[in-house]
Amino acid sequence: MQYISTRGRAPALAFDEVLLCGLARDGGLYVPAVWPLFSRDDIRALKGLSYAEVALRVMQPFVGDTVPADALRRIVDETYAGFGHRCVAPLKQLAPNLWLMELFHGPTLAFKDYAMQVLARLFDHVLAARGERVTIVGATSGDTGAAAIEACRDRANIDCFILFPKGRVSPVQQRQMTTVDAPNVHAIAVEGTFDDCQDMVKAAFNDAAFRDAYALSAVNSINWARIMPQIAYYFWAAANLGAPERPVTFAVPTGNFGNVYAAYAARQMGLPIDRLVTGSNANDILTRFFETGDMEIRGVVPTLSPSMDIQVSSNFERLLFDLMDRDGGEVDAILTAFRRDGRFSVGANRMGPASSLFLAARSDDAATVETIRRVRDETGELLDPHTAVGVGAAERTRKHRDPAVPVVALACAHPAKFAEAIERAVGAAAPLPERMADLLTRPERNPVIPNDLAALQGYIRDRVATRGAAA
Repeated sequence: MQYISTRGRAPALAFDEVLLCGLARDGGLYVPAVWPLFSRDDIRALKGLSYAEVALRVMQPFVGDTVPADALRRIVDETYAGFGHRCVAPLKQLAPNLWLMELFHGPTLAFKDYAMQVLARLFDHVLAARGERVTIVGATSGDTGAAAIEACRDRANIDCFILFPKGRVSPVQQRQMTTVDAPNVHAIAVEGTFDDCQDMVKAAFNDAAFRDAYALSAVNSINWARIMPQIAYYFWAAANLGAPERPVTFAVPTGNFGNVYAAYAARQMGLPIDRLVTGSNANDILTRFFETGDMEIRGVVPTLSPSMDIQVSSNFERLLFDLMDRDGGEVDAILTAFRRDGRFSVGANRMGPASSLFLAARSDDAATVETIRRVRDETGELLDPHTAVGVGAAERTRKHRDPAVPVVALACAHPAKFAEAIERAVGAAAPLPERMADLLTRPERNPVIPNDLAALQGYIRDRVATRGAAA
């Protein structure tokens, strides 16, 4: 399996090289040169398998022979053995033809664990085999950072620096990052928005001298190895609901577009997905795009679903690459102009494939709270605010979908992570699991830096040098 850049100027790489470099050197994102295809018989054979076995079968074609088969199996088995539900990603029925897939049974109670725990183990394996170490630099709007820090803590060959927007993540999300006592992981508050954090990370990667000196790598979903494990739970859900004989629709709350792009990847691999429904909060750049074909940056508005408070969805570039017939030069020109002008348009002839697959809807905070309240009253299930945005999108797009096709809404986080929204909806916060009951009283390490690349690079230099001297 070879991977190519969405900007078209970086060399094609094998999986292990893509894993370690994260972002392509031309500023693009890596995607498979050719999609592996699953036949109807391949999909049918997934029925009755454990989640780990499904994940292994889905991921193996992307890894190829860069990781030995026995090592990949060990990585996958170890990852999902530690999850808090024996089904790993259980399906619950909310209404006729509406299902909820719970993706919060990992160590940090969010869907990011399903990929991040695999990713960290892949890093461990590849770095140990090479006798190398990396410096991971990432940005988070909440859950990615917690999952990354938990996955990377105390790993011998990794230094990990995660940026988050000061005051714009939930208290639980922040403390899941800032209370981890491990010398190789660092949570850093930035005086700015998530988009500012993401821009600083990309700028650090685009500084070639700095990137090479500190062997920068990524755990954000700009790294293909983050997308790859997420594809598995779409195959898992579809197989359990009757695929390939029965198509499925997925409803996905999305900000950075990585999770719903993984569903798109599953469809490219042959999974019978009828429609993909994207849910946005008030930061609705993706909903506006799918409605009009125009992408336009507006100001970021803080909401009750902070992990989606994003205007520049980095993973959208991977879809744009396909909409532009995989013309990296055209993608580069469009996104360079987008950075300059804050907008771009995709003509109707290019929007056709996206329009036939994607549906989109938005929920403001009031609608999100109402969805949480109503679903709790009708079913007894308590949704986190991001999940509520996805369920709301599924309901708002009902008239545009085939009513006979089951819809799976992704439950992306445990409701205890978002006390304000849950209290507003049902009058009381959801309790944290017992193993995290003291989280809000644990001591924090919480440095703050300005929205400035030089400040970030200085912080990394000091910590990596200190750790190296101690070693």
